[in-house]
Parts: sequence; structure tokens; C-alpha cells
Amino acid sequence: MSATHTTPINTNSPSTRLDSPPIVPIAAPIRSSRSHLLILLTLWLVIFFSAVFTPPLLDDADSTHAQAAQSMLATGDWVTLHVDGIRYLEKPPLPYWITALSLKLFTPGPPYARSADAERAATFAVHLHLALVVLGLALLGYAWARRAFPSSNHHAALYTSVFLLTSAGMFLFTRVFIPDALLSLLLAFTLYAFLRSLEAPGKPLPGAIQISAVWPYLTWLSLALAVLTKGLVAIVFVGGSAIFYLYWTESYRLWRRLRPLTGTLLFLAVAAPWHILAGLRNTGGVNGHGFFWFYFINEHVLRFLGRRIPRDYNKLPGYLYWSLHIVWLFPWSLFAPAALVVAWRKRQEILSRTANSFRSQTILLLLIFSALLLVFFSISTNQEYYTFPVYLPLLMLLAAALASIESGIGSLDPTLRRALSFAFAAYTLLGLAASAALAYGLWSSRNLPFVPDIGDLLAHRAVAGYTLSMSHFFDLTGPSFAALRLPASLAMAAFLFGPAIAWILYARRRFFAAILAISGASAVFLVAAHIAFVRFNPMLSSAGFARTITQLEASGRISHNNIVLLYGDQAFGSSIPFYLDRRVDLVNGRTTSMYFGSTFPDAPPIFLSSADLLAQWGHGERKLLFVPLERRDEVKHLLGNRQIILQQTSGKALITDRPLHQP
Repeated sequence: MSATHTTPINTNSPSTRLDSPPIVPIAAPIRSSRSHLLILLTLWLVIFFSAVFTPPLLDDADSTHAQAAQSMLATGDWVTLHVDGIRYLEKPPLPYWITALSLKLFTPGPPYARSADAERAATFAVHLHLALVVLGLALLGYAWARRAFPSSNHHAALYTSVFLLTSAGMFLFTRVFIPDALLSLLLAFTLYAFLRSLEAPGKPLPGAIQISAVWPYLTWLSLALAVLTKGLVAIVFVGGSAIFYLYWTESYRLWRRLRPLTGTLLFLAVAAPWHILAGLRNTGGVNGHGFFWFYFINEHVLRFLGRRIPRDYNKLPGYLYWSLHIVWLFPWSLFAPAALVVAWRKRQEILSRTANSFRSQTILLLLIFSALLLVFFSISTNQEYYTFPVYLPLLMLLAAALASIESGIGSLDPTLRRALSFAFAAYTLLGLAASAALAYGLWSSRNLPFVPDIGDLLAHRAVAGYTLSMSHFFDLTGPSFAALRLPASLAMAAFLFGPAIAWILYARRRFFAAILAISGASAVFLVAAHIAFVRFNPMLSSAGFARTITQLEASGRISHNNIVLLYGDQAFGSSIPFYLDRRVDLVNGRTTSMYFGSTFPDAPPIFLSSADLLAQWGHGERKLLFVPLERRDEVKHLLGNRQIILQQTSGKALITDRPLHQP
């Protein structure tokens, strides 16, 4: 990059806009879009694509949702989702259609536990679409911000994508197969297409399709796909945002540009068929209820009110719900005070009812959408990742604010300077504290041997009942660092050097380089986090037990004619039936997501009671019982010494009812 010297712009001037061309006094920024895309693709490959092969699928939602996709290939039923042979009517089908096709294309076929290569192929096939969705979000964010906040160097666009790829929540909530990432992409594209639809049509080229005529139909199509991804909440968020936006900007006169009649027909043509077929094929559940009641009333209305049957969903305390977004958007959330200062000074322009620039329209629509979604889930039952769709809007707004600050970095007023200095100082202090804590852990475990099964070294403090995504972080002990030396060392280096370099660059008014330094440090930390995630896998996944069963069968030590059982809810060991590709029986497991499907008259008889287990144990075909950590004492009391342990990992056990030499 060549040096350039220009006169800085005062960001306090009323004429300064959020999309003002950045003018950096020391070094010229990267100007080429090709260079920007190279940065984005490098970050994506290092952080996300490299992580799709490992670790094996986790228990609970990860493997449960993978089973739903797997059953489509096995049964040929692409309408009704099944898990372990039981109807699974909670979710719309689009993510499972995508995953089923991925399993068909990229795996040699089940069982996936027969070899390490087959296991990795299945893991890759299930998680590939999550990585691609993240790439799609980054590219959409880049394209949208580039159009909304144009400048000579397009730093707002680059910052948007970089912030997305290196934020903690984007990484954390794409480790597991959940539909929220795909929903976020579809909702964001719907909003973008909505704004493009309202633009005045340009003069069409001779013989060419007028592009402006396509955007309304892309809006309706994307909304329909969002409904097929996570249900009617997509209509609530997009519809509510659009209505309020049109009212506030007095743009309701432009409603014809949205093609409401033909667009609605397109929406129904895409979204309605599955809902109708699912309703017709799934009748006769508990109390005569079928798909329509369970999906529309139970999964939407009653879930929102916290009265869903069964009541197996949490609601985060208000203080935690709001404050955790500092973590999910870290490290970029530290710059929120500076962005709020910019927003406050531009409030009249942002909230103007007559603003007609695409920049102002983007800011207003993203603010409305983010506020609606955040308030909605603060009232409803919620999970930590439910607000995933606001990450792109909030980070784009933050990126635009920082790009405008960058343009006047040489002449900031005291308030804005303090807010910006706070961000870099807080990042530096947090980095020093984190690196010191990691250094202490590494030093205290320096003479301890490496133990592959980190679950045996954790304290199991059960913080928040393990309902929070980072609950197991609080189980770490000194000895557990012996299994985490490599990721802990990488994270320590990232926290030690990244913030220091960023602070030095900021002090020299090299803002762009400072942001890239934070991005690089975040990327190293996320790579370290993934390595640690792999080390935690024996505790979070039961895929190893599926491998053990397959190996015992292949060696002839046990017959293929055996019965695999899981004790408790299937979520405790859902990776076992996925990798074995076989139905398992559940002992005292007619709970949570398995309950409603089990009430249909044609449900397979996979649910056993403790009495049923005792009656069958030691008789007939060999029994292989998986017991989660939470149920070990219960099973020990139930079976006593009538159990032979085949494998123990992280407190979980695979037991059988007779010695291996007996048939």
C-alpha cells in the first residue's frame, strides 16, 4: 500500500455523512474489491470451512436434526420428519432437505461408524451448509453495505463482512446443526430485496429484463423459504418491519412496487404445499391433535407464551438475555459506545420520515428489524441463539459508524475520541486478563500428563444446568489444561499480542490496520476455540460409542443381532443412532421432542420402562445399553451387578447384559 496524505474530515460537522469517503492520514487503505474478497475468503476458509470435518456430531440438537435428514433418505418421505422412527413435527423441512441431499452427495452411505473416513464424510455433509450459509451472510453483508455506504475504499462493506466472520456468536452457533443461520441469511436477503423493490425503476435496456421487476419476487420467494426454515416467525419479523418502515417513511404509496398479488401467489406456491401435505399425513396424535395443532398452536403460540407441551424450553433472565449480546458480538461489541455517539449525532437524519437515500433507508430498516426481533424474544421463551438474525444488521450498522469515524480519525472531538479509546483500551485489558488466566492454567498443568478424555478432568459444576452454550467452560480445572495446551497457547498468544498491536496502531492513527489486527487476533482465537471444541468432543458427543459397537460387530466379538438401547431422553446419545444408522430403543425416554410423535397409533414400540428393561435384561438377543452421566447412579441402582461395562467416556458408559464370549 502506498502512502497518502490528505486533510482529515471533522466527523462533528453536520455535513458529514456515514458514507463519507474514508481519508486515513498515514497509509492508504486497500481499495481493490478483489483484495477484500481475498481477505473474506481467507477468514472463512481458516475459521469455518476448515472446521466442517471435525469434531463428530454432538448429542442433542446436532445429531437429532441430522437424524431427521437421514430418515428422509432411508424412507423416501420428504414431507414428515422422523427421528428414531418417531414423527418429528417441530421444524419446517428446508434445512433437512438440504442436509439430506448433502448426505446423498458426499457420503458413501451409512452406517457412518464403520470407518473414520465415513464418519468424517458424514460430519462434513451435515455441517457443510452451515459454513456455506456463513459465507453467504458475509458476501450479502459486503454487497449490501457497499451499496448503502459507498466510499472510495468500501471499508464499511469490508468491516461488515470481517465483523461477521470473526464475532464470537457467529462462530459459536454454527458449530451445531440448527436452522437459525439459514434463517438469518434468508431474512437478511428478504429485507435487502424489499428495499431494492421500493426503488424507482430505472430505464430498461433494449431487449433486457428490467432488474427492478425481479426484486419484488425475490422478496416473496426468500420469505417463503424463510418460513420453510423456521416457521411463521419469519412473517412476523419481515412483515412487522416492513409495515412499520412503510408507515414511518410514508412510503405506503409505493406498495404496488412489491407486487402484492402475484408475490403472494408465489409465496403460497412455495410455502403452502409442504404445510398442507404435512397436515394431511399427520393426524391422530394425543387428544386427536395432528400436525396443524402441534405445529401452528403448540410450536408457535404456546411456545411464545411459555406453555408449550412438553415444557422443555427455558427463558433467559432479562439481564442475561440482553448482556450476552456483548459476548455474541465480541470483540466488535466493544465499539458500540462509539457507534452510539455517531448514531445520536445523526439521529435526525436516521429517523427522518423523508429520507430517500438507500443509506438512510438501510439504517432505518435494520434498526426496526433488530428492535422488533430483540423485543419479541425478550418476551417469548428463548434460547441464546434465537437472536442470531440480528447479528448482520447490528454489525453492519456498527461497521458503517466505524467507517465514518475512520474518515476523521485525525480530528475527533473528545467525546468520540474517548469512546473509541475505551474500545481499544477495554480490548487490551480483557486480552491481558485472558492471557494471564491462560498462562496460569498452562503453568499449573505443566507437569501433568495429557489425558485424551477431558471429561474425566472437569469439575461438572452444572452451572445453569448446562442450558447455556458455554456452561462447560465453568467446569475447567487445572488438570484439564493438560488436554488444552495447544489451543490455550494459541488463545494466549492471540489475546496477548493482538490487542497490543491494535492499540499501537490506533495510537498512531492507523485505524484500518488496527481493525485488521483485531480481526487477525480473533481469527487465531476462534481457531484455538475450535481445537478446544474438538478436545471436548468425548464429553459432548457419543459417536465413540457407535464406533465401539461397530468394531465389536466387525470383529465377531458380538453378533450383529443385538438391541441397542439409550437410557433417558434420546438427546443424551442421539449421535449413536445417527452414526449407526439404526433405530434404538429408549428406556424412560418418552420425553421432550419424542413425546408428541410417540402418541400416534403407528409409532414404533421403542419406548421401554425400567420394568421392561429388567424383564428383558439377560434374555433373548444381546442388549447394549448406553447410559449418560446424569443416569449412571439410577442405572446402577436398577441393574446392580448385572451389567458388564464395555466402554466408559466422560462419565458415560456402554454396558451389556452378558460377557462378550456368550452369544
